[in-house]
Amino acid sequence: MKSALEFQLQRNAFGKLVLTTVDGVVHSGVMPVRAFPLTAPDQGIALVSMDGRELAWIASLEDLDETRCNLLQEELAGREFMPEIRRILHVSSFATPSTWTVETERGATTLILKGEDDIRRLSPPALLIADSHGILFLIRDRMALDGASRRLLDRFL
Repeated sequence: MKSALEFQLQRNAFGKLVLTTVDGVVHSGVMPVRAFPLTAPDQGIALVSMDGRELAWIASLEDLDETRCNLLQEELAGREFMPEIRRILHVSSFATPSTWTVETERGATTLILKGEDDIRRLSPPALLIADSHGILFLIRDRMALDGASRRLLDRFL
């Protein structure tokens, strides 16, 4: 990785990110925010202050050295929680609300689908499913699901 961006990034004693600009200005508690979290997660990342001001723009994580890249990836992983559905194991009913038992990369769980409107189509073939608690579940490629999962999902699309 090449280091094209001129700033320092580190964690303070409280675990918060600290950005130091080229002119020596120190910003504590900065947060990385992805511009395109689903379609281009490693492209377009803003470092924003605690009051929401953009302090730095990173066109691509590849532009950073390994240390800064790892810090940002750790921080983003800690802030983002979006399990990816690998299989749909069971659906309680084809009428909504319905309870789904799914297998994610983090293990099996259940979600309650309030209505078909809670399944949003992203750039094909991805889907985003919001459960009744506001947790977002991602199906990165619905065509890559096993046949039984696709048949269950198709009843709601």
